[in-house]
Amino acid sequence: MADKSKKNVFQRIGMTFKEVRQELKKSVWPSKEKLRNTSAVVLAVIVFFAVFLSFIAIGGRWILDKVNFYDEVEPSVTAATEVTAAPVETVAAEDVLDLSETEVVEETVEETVESEA
Repeated sequence: MADKSKKNVFQRIGMTFKEVRQELKKSVWPSKEKLRNTSAVVLAVIVFFAVFLSFIAIGGRWILDKVNFYDEVEPSVTAATEVTAAPVETVAAEDVLDLSETEVVEETVEETVESEA
């Protein structure tokens, strides 16, 4: 272990590649015939599941069409019209404080008299 730390970066990289090659030589590689067979099985399974999932998607779409899931909802009249508010009269706080009780009572009496007549 102490020897590796003394080597420079390039020697350590070269040593790593050499070890990788040695390990790959120890691996047991499949024959061409076995590689073809396993590749064919993998491709067949991929095609099977692609078709299977496509049928599920088509069936799901058909069911959702039958229950009218995708129908457009017409907007309601209230949602389509734009509501605009009339301007509101504002009364300053000073104007409200200036009213005396007698003015309020007089206005109330005048309104009562006009409504009775």
